Amino acid sequence: MVGPVRPQFVLFGSSIVQLSYSLQGWGAILAHLYARKADIILRGYSGWNSRRAVQVLDEIFPKNATEQPDLVIVYFGGNDSLLPHPSGLGQHVPLQEYIENMRKIGTHLKKTRLIFLSAPPVNEAQIYGTSVPLGQRLRNNESCQKYSEVCLKLCHEMNIKAIDLWSALQKRGNWRDVCFTDGIHLTSEGSNIVAKEILKVIKEAEWEPCLHWNSMPTEYGEDSPYDPVGPDGKTTVNVSNWTFLETKEWD
Repeated sequence: MVGPVRPQFVLFGSSIVQLSYSLQGWGAILAHLYARKADIILRGYSGWNSRRAVQVLDEIFPKNATEQPDLVIVYFGGNDSLLPHPSGLGQHVPLQEYIENMRKIGTHLKKTRLIFLSAPPVNEAQIYGTSVPLGQRLRNNESCQKYSEVCLKLCHEMNIKAIDLWSALQKRGNWRDVCFTDGIHLTSEGSNIVAKEILKVIKEAEWEPCLHWNSMPTEYGEDSPYDPVGPDGKTTVNVSNWTFLETKEWD
C-alpha cells in the first residue's frame, strides 16, 4: 500500500482487458489521462469467460474489504460467444448461462459504479483466412452480436452503464482492416475507439463526484517554487496537469 490514497478504477475482463496496456491500448490511455488523479488497476485474464469470472468474484472483489473501487469496467462475452467445441471443452458458455453470470457480476458489484463492455465484432477473414470453411468457424460475428445484445439488454434491466462495442467499432471506416491485430484483439486504433466510448460514458454519467479525468483534482497540483522556471526567468510553470497528449481528443 502506498499513499496518498487515490480513487481506484478496476479493469476486469479477459484478453481485451489484459492486453489493454499494450500497443497504446485503451487501458494505457486511461492510466495516462488519470495519472495523479486515480489508480487504474488491471485484472485481465486472457482466455477467460464469464464462468471463470464468477468463480473468483469474491477473491478479486471481497465484500468485506475496507476500501472498495470507485469504478469497475467489466468485459466478458467474446470468449463466451464461441460456438461449442465437439469435445465439450473450451470457452463456450451457453447464452442463458452467460446472462446469469453477468447478472451475478453486476449484483456482486452493485455498490460501486459500473460500466459493462459488450462483445465486439471480429474479423473472421483475419482469424481464419480461407483455411476454415464458414460452417466450421467457432468464433463468428453472428454469435458475437447475440452475446453483445443480451449484455446490453441486461445492463438496461439492471441500470448498469453499458458500451455497445459491437456497434462502436463498426462505425469506423474499414473497421475490419484497422481495428484488430489478429481479427480479435485491438490495435491502437481499435483501443482509441474503446477509450473514447468509456470517457464519454464517464463524462455523461450523473455520478457525484464526477469521475471524468478533466474534472478530478490533481494530486500535489499546487504551485511550487521548485516547478520549472518559466520563459520570463522570474516565475515557475506548474506542469502538474500536463498530459503530453492532445487533450481535446479525450475531453
